[in-house]
Amino acid sequence: MAGFQSYLPRVLKRMRLQETSDEQQAMSDTRGWRTVALWAFISVPLAHSGAQNTVTPSATPSATPSATPSATPSATARATTSGVTVLSVDGRTNANPTVAVAGNVVAVVWSAATTSSMDIFAAVSTDGGTTFGTPVQVNSVVGEARVSGEEPPRVAMVPRKGGTPEIVVVWKAKAGPNFKLLQARSVDGGHRFSPSSPVPGSAAEGARGWQSIAVDARGRVSVLWLDHRGTVAADSAHKHAMAIAGPAAPPMPRGDPTERAGLSELYFATLDGTGARSLAKSVCYCCKTSLVVSGANVYAVWRHVFPGGYRDMGYTISRDRGKTFAPLTRVSEDLWKFDGCPDNGPSIAVDPSQRAHVVWPTPADGKTMSDMALFYAVSRDGSTFGPRTRVPSQGPASHPQIVPSTDGSMVVAWDEIVDGARRLGMTRARVAPSGAVTFEAVALPENTPGAWYPALAASPRGVVATWVRPMGKSSTIGVATLR
Repeated sequence: MAGFQSYLPRVLKRMRLQETSDEQQAMSDTRGWRTVALWAFISVPLAHSGAQNTVTPSATPSATPSATPSATPSATARATTSGVTVLSVDGRTNANPTVAVAGNVVAVVWSAATTSSMDIFAAVSTDGGTTFGTPVQVNSVVGEARVSGEEPPRVAMVPRKGGTPEIVVVWKAKAGPNFKLLQARSVDGGHRFSPSSPVPGSAAEGARGWQSIAVDARGRVSVLWLDHRGTVAADSAHKHAMAIAGPAAPPMPRGDPTERAGLSELYFATLDGTGARSLAKSVCYCCKTSLVVSGANVYAVWRHVFPGGYRDMGYTISRDRGKTFAPLTRVSEDLWKFDGCPDNGPSIAVDPSQRAHVVWPTPADGKTMSDMALFYAVSRDGSTFGPRTRVPSQGPASHPQIVPSTDGSMVVAWDEIVDGARRLGMTRARVAPSGAVTFEAVALPENTPGAWYPALAASPRGVVATWVRPMGKSSTIGVATLR
């Protein structure tokens, strides 16, 4: 690892990423994936800000509503004759939606971007998703959000006795040369949000993101994310070595992909300020994470870089409300060897029988990115998974989501490439007592070319779906309930 540390800054100089959001690529990228060389995704600027490389817990922010930022542009929510509600901020590219449901309250959050600025918006329904109020801006510092399809703003509902649930939003933001995770809450049904504050443990040096959140029955919100604070230490070690060796320092060979990925970590924290900690190293650093809580169990899944450079699904479970986690488990021996990142992560859900269901993308032949397919596996004991089953799709499939439905099935959504254009894909999965998984067709809420990045939430009425809708050179957000 020492040799790689000495080579890192030369990589940074050649391969710095541009801060371009996924929505700016939405109209032109029809491949279903984005190849990001590993050398590129470790090249987030590593300049030191003077902060110590430690984790400091902070208290949950005050939920006292603050005034909506004065620069908030016009935002609308309108229903269509097809049963789809369209959410948008005028004059902006609307993308990266997620959704949460608690009873009849539905909250959708997304990003609204110009070419130089990005903000987070929320729209709330109190009638199960039939109608939505006017969207409001969530972030208190205008333009600081930095989210994308694989790291969208996340939303969760915290139940309150006798009152409207709190709405909690977590998103990624720029912080000088670094990135941090921010949170804000609404206690008045999404009319106003508290001032933004850091997620505990996320304000360290370096880059981070690809977060997911979940809330337990006690109202505690947990956050899972990918973190690159280790690259800052590597950069510091290189500078020290160069100061000693000077120009005579030998060049560093490319090295093993697994060793390089060791600088990327999986972090877990709760918003009540109990602290953040690393759960795993060698994670694939631009594929989304997925987190779900059921009872005392906390389930987490992500794309991991296993020895040999295989980018398969990693999984862990806590059975004590996040105090401790089991050792890393491999969901499936896909053995996809790829020196890069597909920008294409997994999703997990838990049914009433406490079975964990995971859906994820990987090449059907184990090699070819253009043959990207979705697979499904179930764990009955929360520790080991049964054999994988391929999810039926009409073309190369990406960005899966999964939630339980009211009829005992699991609804899966994704986007796929059909006739050269993105479109939504959906199916209903059922698991037989034998463990066999079967699939049923689900009518799409909208079959418009160019739709992508769906998100799902379980609802008493079925499943609420949201997705990105094309609109000329821009986009809006679609919302509908699947019965």
